[in-house]
Amino acid sequence: MSSAAAVAPPPGGDAEKGPAAGGPPQPGGGGGSGGRARRRRQARAGLLFAAPMLLLFAVFRFGPVLGAVFLSLTDYRLNGEWTFVGAENYTRLGGDELFRDSLTVTLLYVVIFVPLTVLLSLATAAMLHQVVWRRGLFRGIFFLPYVTSIVLAAVIWKWIYDAEDGLLNGLLGLASLGPVDFLGSGGLVLPSIALTSAWKGFGYSMLILLAGLQAIPRSYTEAAMIDGAGPWQRFRHITLPLLRPVLFFVLVIETISAFQVFDAMYVMTGGGPVRSSYSLVYMLYDSGFKFFDFGYASAIGLVIFVFVLGVSLVQRRFLGKED
Repeated sequence: MSSAAAVAPPPGGDAEKGPAAGGPPQPGGGGGSGGRARRRRQARAGLLFAAPMLLLFAVFRFGPVLGAVFLSLTDYRLNGEWTFVGAENYTRLGGDELFRDSLTVTLLYVVIFVPLTVLLSLATAAMLHQVVWRRGLFRGIFFLPYVTSIVLAAVIWKWIYDAEDGLLNGLLGLASLGPVDFLGSGGLVLPSIALTSAWKGFGYSMLILLAGLQAIPRSYTEAAMIDGAGPWQRFRHITLPLLRPVLFFVLVIETISAFQVFDAMYVMTGGGPVRSSYSLVYMLYDSGFKFFDFGYASAIGLVIFVFVLGVSLVQRRFLGKED
């Protein structure tokens, strides 16, 4: 046997190199365990960096929620004394006529405010989507009310709605109509407040919907135009289905906002007339900070949470699921 044959590589040559010879790691070898260890170290490092924020989130988010659940099961007073009463606060809510009335007011407000705000936001976003000249300027103009104080907006609109010296009644007087007591009428007070809140807050939802519209590929609408689809057909069969996830998000945040209405009612009407604008959060405020019945107020807050969660799940059932 020659010396060349003695040092010849085994059959297969370079194709059978192992990890030590520079080839790919073999299953079950040291390379696999080393990769897993490296991934574990990276995961631990990521958790270490995220730990401060997770801790803050747990303390300032989950902590108050757990505290509210505990308070709702107690008779907690301003001096720090408390007595465990179990479900007594919830039983009181079931027999409280004021709670039923405020719940009705809140639900009516949600029914008025949410469609109004979503439609206004969607119409404005669709209009801005078609604008080419000074789009940023118009976007800023429509968004401007959102960054103003709700108290300031409520004071301005309260003057606009004034039955004697208000701007709106002045315009109605030019047409020999009115005066109309928008904030003093039980049938008009909720639509009036809803219009004020919609004007104040629609800019945020408008920007979200505008971003969703701009993310839709133009090739879809162009293909529909070639096939002869009109504007309404393109909007109904192309834009709305593709915009559904964004629309679901907007519906959820506006529903939460509607259930939490308080500021506008407090400034514009004080809950009147005859509690026609007395919402659940208004009742929560009075129970906790006027009568210092913190356990009862916490029970109201958890009921609001349950209603918001239920409505959000219904919205997800019809809009949030993916095909």
